Amino acid sequence: MLSNTLNTNEVKNAAGTEVEFQSLGIQGRSHEYAAIGESPALPHRLKVSHQETGKGIKLVRRSVVRVDKTIVSTVDNVTPVTISFYAVAVIPVGALAAITEATNVNAELVSFLASLGASSTILFDGTGNGSAVLLNGGI
Repeated sequence: MLSNTLNTNEVKNAAGTEVEFQSLGIQGRSHEYAAIGESPALPHRLKVSHQETGKGIKLVRRSVVRVDKTIVSTVDNVTPVTISFYAVAVIPVGALAAITEATNVNAELVSFLASLGASSTILFDGTGNGSAVLLNGGI
């Protein structure tokens, strides 16, 4: 379970600077956080939510971790624009005795985004090979 304040290395930006978030509250199976010190006109939010559907072996959990940050356009220096990144996990929890394979798939995504490939260097600054493809629209 996440704490009400994310401030102990849970979230860092590309420069490695910690970004602290404070809970706005829990509603159902969703927990929303706001960056401490955000401007109301330029919200910076982190949200974790879960939804389960089906029963028995058909029980599936859909979990989403999402970060949205509103900034002023760097082109016209006026227009607010929102950047959003989110990860979605769809796990057939009713058909799994353990989450081992789900953990493996999660690790594969994280390493794809953070890896430089052959060098085995892992970067958490958003410049890994997979991150570059994601950010630049590559294939």
